[in-house]
Amino acid sequence: MQNTIIIALLLLVAGIAHAETTVTLEGVHNCCKSCTNGIVKAGTSAKDVTVTAEGETVTIVSKSKANAKKAVEAILDAGYYGKSSDESAATASTTKTEKKLTTATVTGAHLCCGKCVTAMTDAVKAVPGVTEYDIQNKAKTFTVKGEFTESDLLASMNKAGFHGTVK
Repeated sequence: MQNTIIIALLLLVAGIAHAETTVTLEGVHNCCKSCTNGIVKAGTSAKDVTVTAEGETVTIVSKSKANAKKAVEAILDAGYYGKSSDESAATASTTKTEKKLTTATVTGAHLCCGKCVTAMTDAVKAVPGVTEYDIQNKAKTFTVKGEFTESDLLASMNKAGFHGTVK
């Protein structure tokens, strides 16, 4: 009887040690095979992580919460954004910058094809006060002009499934 209890406890501990962390990102821009490949490549750059991207949903499965967070960070760094099912794994800044900008350079946003450019253009055009933008296929940066806030620009990009840095 005592051996059975010990074995059961060992199996329970082994099960806990092998528990996986799953994080789901919803609303990620993923319009083509290049987007899908970019998301998977970025996410799997973290150790012991698998990533699937189906439509606007990205699923990250990791042996540890820390590696799942690294995968989310890598996906953001690759220019994609999605609302996380696990807020502790989310790293996008939620700081509101209400300072009015007249010119901003956006870096790090994913723009692999014409559909990406169209989606980003629609997101930028929706920002109150934006009057000009220069968004091109495969560009590493683009410029936005007008009178707008950084928080409005980032919020619109995030809503469209993109992430970037405003300078």
